[in-house]
Amino acid sequence: MDQKTQTELEAAAFRRLVSHLRERTDVQNIDLMNLSGFCRNCLSKWYLAAAEERGLDLDYDAARETVYGMPYSEWKSKHQTEATPEQKAAFEVSHKHHS
Repeated sequence: MDQKTQTELEAAAFRRLVSHLRERTDVQNIDLMNLSGFCRNCLSKWYLAAAEERGLDLDYDAARETVYGMPYSEWKSKHQTEATPEQKAAFEVSHKHHS
């Protein structure tokens, strides 16, 4: 597979992941962190880092809006719930393994 095709496939997979995360507003970031070690905010930071590596002018809020599909504050007020004690405890255990 040539590099152009690989990049196109990776971009398509990224778009599909972002679309899926936008649709699954019932899945909280803490759940994603506990199960997979990354969340929407992590993906936003990776997107921002990729932009910065290419010398592009992008800030964290714009990167989060790319992932969330709306300003983070709006997503948070519409969809974020308070983490349960169980979620918080699981995060404390699982977060030790993440940098």
